[in-house]
Amino acid sequence: MEVKKDEDWMQKKWRPAMGWMYMLICILDMAIFPVLWSLLQVFTKQSVTQWSPLTLQGAGLFHLAMGAVLGIAAWGRTQEKVAGTASNYTTSVQSSVSTSTYQSQNLEDTSKTAYPSFNPTPQPFAATEPAPSFEIAIKAPGGRRPVTPNFSA
Repeated sequence: MEVKKDEDWMQKKWRPAMGWMYMLICILDMAIFPVLWSLLQVFTKQSVTQWSPLTLQGAGLFHLAMGAVLGIAAWGRTQEKVAGTASNYTTSVQSSVSTSTYQSQNLEDTSKTAYPSFNPTPQPFAATEPAPSFEIAIKAPGGRRPVTPNFSA
C-alpha cells in the first residue's frame, strides 16, 4: 500500500490565505487607513482631505482580479470535492453504518408496485393556420396601397 506524501502547507492552504489576504487589504484600505489619514491631518494641523482608496485606483482592477482569483479557486475546490480528489476530502459517514440493521427489517417487495408515470403522453401534432407571409399586400385604410421603400435606387 502506497502512503500519500504529505503536501506542503502552502499548496494545501493557498485558497484560504488568498481570501484572508483580500479581506485584510479591504479592511485596511476602506476602514483603517481613512481613519488614520484623518487623524494624521488633524494632529499635524493640515487641511483635512479625503482618503482615496488605493485598491479603487485604476478602475478597481485589483478587486476585479481578486474576484476572479477567488472565484476560480472556489470553483476549482468544488470540482475537487465532486471528483473526490481533494487532499482533505473526508470519506462519507455511510461506510461506518452497519448494514445488519437494515437486513433484519422486514421490507416489502416494492418492485411490483405500479407507480404513476411522469412521462407525458405524446399528443398528435395539430396543424395551425400559417402565419401571414411578407408577400401578401396589406392594404392601407381607405383601400390605398401602402408606401414601400425602393432600395434599388
